[in-house]
Amino acid sequence: MANKVDTSASSSYYALLITVLVFVIVGTCCAEERSVYLVLMEEEPVAFHGSHLSHEGRKVLALDRYYYCCFPVLNILQICPRLLGQGRGCRFLGLNSFSSIGADQDMYFCMDSEVSKAHAKHLVDSHDQLLQSNLETGSYNKLYSFKHIVNGFSVHTTPSQANKLKVAPGVKLVEKDRGAKLMTTYTPQFLGLPQEVWAKEGGNKNGGEGIVIGFVDTGITPEHPSFTYDPLNPFTSNISHFSGACETGPRFPSSSCNGKIVSARYFSAGAQAIATLNTSVDFLSPFDAAGHGSHVASIAAGNAGVPVMMDGFYYGRASGMAPRARIAVYKAVYPTVGTITDVVAAIDQATMDGVDILTLSVGPDEPPEDTITFLSVFDIFMLFARRAGVFVAQAAGNHGPDFSTVVSYSPWAVGVAACSTDRSYPGSLLLGNGLKVGGVGLSGPTFGDGKFLCKLVLAKDAVRVNGAFPRTPAYVEECQYPEALDPVIVRGRIVICVFSAGFYNGTSNINAIIDTARTLGFMGFAFVANPAYGDFIAEPIPFAVSGIIIPKVVDAQIISQYYEQNIQRDERGFVIQYCARAAIREGRVASFVGQAPIVSRFSSRGPDFVDSNRNPADVLKPDILAPGHQIWAAWSPLSALEPILTGYHFALLSGTSMATPHTVGIAALIKQYNPSWTPSMIASAISTTATKYDNYGEVILAEGSYLNSYYPSTHFDRGAGLVNPARAIDPGLVLPAEFEDHINFLCSLPGIDWSVINAATGERCTRSLSHPANLNLPSVTISTLRNSLTVKRSLKNVDSRPETYTCSVISPNGTMVNLSPTWFRIAPQEIQDIEIQFRVIQAGGEFSFGEIVLTGSLNHIVRLPLSVLPISTS
Repeated sequence: MANKVDTSASSSYYALLITVLVFVIVGTCCAEERSVYLVLMEEEPVAFHGSHLSHEGRKVLALDRYYYCCFPVLNILQICPRLLGQGRGCRFLGLNSFSSIGADQDMYFCMDSEVSKAHAKHLVDSHDQLLQSNLETGSYNKLYSFKHIVNGFSVHTTPSQANKLKVAPGVKLVEKDRGAKLMTTYTPQFLGLPQEVWAKEGGNKNGGEGIVIGFVDTGITPEHPSFTYDPLNPFTSNISHFSGACETGPRFPSSSCNGKIVSARYFSAGAQAIATLNTSVDFLSPFDAAGHGSHVASIAAGNAGVPVMMDGFYYGRASGMAPRARIAVYKAVYPTVGTITDVVAAIDQATMDGVDILTLSVGPDEPPEDTITFLSVFDIFMLFARRAGVFVAQAAGNHGPDFSTVVSYSPWAVGVAACSTDRSYPGSLLLGNGLKVGGVGLSGPTFGDGKFLCKLVLAKDAVRVNGAFPRTPAYVEECQYPEALDPVIVRGRIVICVFSAGFYNGTSNINAIIDTARTLGFMGFAFVANPAYGDFIAEPIPFAVSGIIIPKVVDAQIISQYYEQNIQRDERGFVIQYCARAAIREGRVASFVGQAPIVSRFSSRGPDFVDSNRNPADVLKPDILAPGHQIWAAWSPLSALEPILTGYHFALLSGTSMATPHTVGIAALIKQYNPSWTPSMIASAISTTATKYDNYGEVILAEGSYLNSYYPSTHFDRGAGLVNPARAIDPGLVLPAEFEDHINFLCSLPGIDWSVINAATGERCTRSLSHPANLNLPSVTISTLRNSLTVKRSLKNVDSRPETYTCSVISPNGTMVNLSPTWFRIAPQEIQDIEIQFRVIQAGGEFSFGEIVLTGSLNHIVRLPLSVLPISTS
């Protein structure tokens, strides 16, 4: 009986244990996965605390910096005497650049006042209190408090806890972090900088002097010669408006902030929350292990005349667009992962530090799902950085050439498209019959300076017959594994490796070909196209051995035909005699010929859109075109994301990431030449002076989907056109558009819920534009034109002389455009309004393009791109 009871008890025990285990396992499997969420709050951030001037009937002023106060002149010493005594921390804002707000008042801001500090502490405390009172203990981890230009925080928590935050008091917006991606010399001469713009600034020794450019990216390589400080050429400018910090850590000692690099910070809370970082590359310091941040920073502000050496070959000298600008580093993307929360934390800090210009070659790579594009958290941070007086440039994205692929949406950030220059690096394979086949590859020639012909071997014919490996393309055709090839056959030969399934599905790579070539002692290699897969796109990259890429099928077939005619095979098909000969010629010497610029295939295209359904917006994107194809710049020898570039200090890269810092550097030169200009004035000058013509005098071409396919570009490919720095520093007229105008634009969007705008921006829709196209941009985009529409543009004369302008227009197809007035005379600093009437004369289903041209009597030419979709005549 006792045994029976024991058995029963034992059975009950095990049944209970199994139930508990099942419950635990099911609970574990069903447990919510945490994500990072960005939360915006109702109270004003430090920068704009107590500054709701628009609600009092006064204009919100877009000041040169972020925290400002309005006091009588005599009282400012009572606010921050310590900072004034140090000559830093406060800036006098003269009323010559802004609207007066009182006859007895001047304007100051105090970025480090006790009032600011107290409000910042209050905001952080309110974030903590909100989380503690609404979320379960242990269910979250706060990552950042945003307090300078936006009030909010980011938190690592579960979806159910995030839903609680959405209904918590004081919360305006909750958005899931979408992740951040990288939007991955000669260009100064191509853009005319040394001869024209630098000359006006006193030569390259002064270009960008006094301007601080912030880079939100993967960090910087401080010891690179592009970023070193030259004590024989000290900086003479006063940058007391800027106050950064030098955060140290692995590979980044305090000496890294050397005067050229004036500040360096890193932001990692988001990255650490969602991934296990690799300590060998994800350094918790501003050091750049990837190379991308160094590349971007050196394009915009790298030192002038830095020698570019790779594999012992001298490629020339590299210079930044604004070589005397200072660099402020904000590392927010890591080789393992990137998050929006780290990026916006960096934007918040950079604006607080006082950067003049902000470079964003990183960001979300897709539109938000649950809000309009203009009101994502990322775009809101850019809006408030712009409100604080920071010029913001953003990569347009690398999803071209399909339409509506831009990832730069908002009118308050300049979206930059990428193009080629007239420089290329042509290579060639010389065959034994005298034919030359063109290709690419930054490679030295084979033996005898490429004049001595070596035996040519197809990899497929050199496969080890009895080798114990799979007969897949990677082994047989693509030269990925040295053990697959007979070393006796390939040593000292030029081996033909063929593009096949491995390259098509992304599992094979050029780096493996190079490793195979070095291991087995190839004289060189030729990587050729495969008729089964068609042409492919090839970019010149450095090869440690002689090599060439042949991306066209027609050229590959020439090589194949010659090869088959000059070998002998036995009855089994094995080669018994190799008589084909070839040589790889020099591929590192630049050629400066051909039509340029050409919009790069990868560069994302417009039209801009307002939501994830890609409904078009009344905003032109991209804004501007700049060189972004095959750009030499600084690199990190660790090269954590690009093994083929490991050990190199320079890299030749392409992407809108490379185009953006070109525009940023030019903006720095404009700011230096016109220090009182606001960001919108700089953006306007860049746009209205751009050119739509190439070096042949033809409309700039754009690359299509296929190799060697081109079409005449439109505004949705090139924006206003190729940036022209020589004209941009002296544009004649500019079109200002400030914070209040952007709010009015948002309030005028069709079908928009004004409460959504208030939740996202903290601003009420007290006014709206009669049509979104009435935002005072240096372009006009109308996504739906029915019958007729009249819009207005306001132009300000920034020249020191009066000037007379005549107005002309090229109407978009299907429309008639009339201007009023048709001419005007404008005094210095005066504003002139023009009315632009559009009328549909033939409806169509596609956008058509035109432009307004204002020609001044002092040789200023102002161009406004027109992009219109004429829907109906009634």
